Order: sequence, then structure tokens, then C-alpha cells
Amino acid sequence: MFELIFLGTSASAPSIKRGLSAMVVKHEEYRFLIDCGEGTQRQILKSGIGFKRLNTILLTHGHLDHILGLAGLVSTFMRWEAIDEINILGSKHTMERVSDLINGVVLRGTQPPMPINLLDIKPGVILEAENFRVTAFPVDHRGSSSLGFRFEELPRRPFLPEKAEALGIPPGPWRKDLVAGKAITLADGRVIQPDEVLGEEKPGAKLAIVGDVGRPEKLLPYIQGVDALVVEATYLNEEAEMAEDFGHTTAEAVAKLANEAGVGQLILTHVSRRYRDDDILNEATAIFPNTILAHDFDTFQVKHKD
Repeated sequence: MFELIFLGTSASAPSIKRGLSAMVVKHEEYRFLIDCGEGTQRQILKSGIGFKRLNTILLTHGHLDHILGLAGLVSTFMRWEAIDEINILGSKHTMERVSDLINGVVLRGTQPPMPINLLDIKPGVILEAENFRVTAFPVDHRGSSSLGFRFEELPRRPFLPEKAEALGIPPGPWRKDLVAGKAITLADGRVIQPDEVLGEEKPGAKLAIVGDVGRPEKLLPYIQGVDALVVEATYLNEEAEMAEDFGHTTAEAVAKLANEAGVGQLILTHVSRRYRDDDILNEATAIFPNTILAHDFDTFQVKHKD
């Protein structure tokens, strides 16, 4: 299961009710900040999630409404927070702009108290943990070398406690080894194989996050079958031509994409002040009913649905 916390859901400029682009993805002990618009550190405080272990930042692209909050956040980490290191990841184009911001404005030649790692990444697997992976994929948005991120739990075989009980396997490290796929030898000399206590393999949760996007149809191979897709809905279809001119998309277009990709749930963000929330949601749900329009501080759990 992945947990999503939206910190900012506005497009281009903040509104009274919406901050600029930022969200947190949680998976067990891991926490990822996706984008960091102006004012993000205040949104983190208001949300109650705090700064602990929030030291991996994934950036969709380098436009200012997605990165300007890094200056304040990094400054706070440097002064007050017990963070061992800060890892900021994005495309080469994005990291060039972030370097200007962090090295040219925040640090200005001073030595930070912890490593600040600015990591240039390319499409492909960027993190492989014990039970999930994160993959970056290309996104078309005004020549910004944008990236989207797919979070995917690895398939697992559930432990069947009733079978373990029947075999007389006591709780403790024996069961943990079996879950990890290792055979065990009990005190009475019996050897138990993992297949004896594990069920059929089950797929894990899949989540795709996209920032700004001009050609949503190009996302299809990367978001196929995800349980939840987070994506912009900056324009309505009545202004589709303007959306194309500015490298953005419409609520209707991403709803059609969600249908074609077999997405479980569509979550819209990056909302323009030019429209009413109901109009955005209505345009999308007419095509893809399982659509939600995110608001600041909304929280969602993303689970795999059989």
C-alpha cells in the first residue's frame, strides 16, 4: 500500500485554498516528496507529517512553481532538522535549475552541515527496495525534460498461518525466513519449504504520478494498469487549444487516457483558478467515473484491487 498526502494542488500560482505543487508518497518507512512549490515547508507543517525522513525529493521538472520551495526547505533542514543528507533527483535540465537555486542562492559558497546530493536521473528504475521499486519515465511538457514516477510494489506470496500451525512451526524467525523464500530446519529435524506455507503470488499496488503534461497519450505505456494515476487537469476541453499552446492538458483528455490505460482511480491536481472545481470534476467523470479532484491536505491510500 502507498499513501498519498497532497500538500499543494494549484497550477502556476497559489490561490487562497490551494498551494503550489507538492505531495508526499509514503510506503512503510520510506517517504518521498514529489515536487516542492513555493510554501511547501509550511504545508508540511500544517499537514502534521513533519520533516522526519523526508530527505528524498523527486522533481517532475524544473519550472519554478514546482521547485521554488526547495530554497526554504533546504535552508530549514540545514538549520534545525536532524537530517543526515538530502537527495534531490530530477532530469539534467531540472537539476541545472535546482543547482542554480541551491548553490547560487541558498549556499553561496558556504559548506552545508550535511551532504546535499543533486542527482541527475534518466528514465528507468531509480530505486529498488526490498518490496517495491520506483521507476522514472519521460513526460512531454514544453521541452523541460520532464519525468513521471511509477511506484510499484513487488508481487508477493502471502504467508498462510493456518498451514504453519498445522506443521507445528512456532512464531519467530522461522516464519520470517519462510516468507523470505528460505527453507528452514525445525528442532525435530524436519525441513520445511516455503511452498508449504505460502499462498499464490499476488500483485502489489501500483501508483503513477505525473506533473505537467502536454501529450498525455504518450504516457500510455508507463501508466498501464496502475491502481491510481495522479495527473494535472489545468484546462477544460473548451480551452484545449490554449492547453496545447502552453504544453498542458485537459480534464477530458486525461480521463480518456485513464480509460484507455485501465487505471483504477484517477486523481486530478494542478488546478487552475480560472475554473470551478465542479466543472473540472464533471468533465472528467463524464468519461471516467472513478475520478477525484484533489485538494490540499487530502490523503489517499493506494491499494491493489483484485
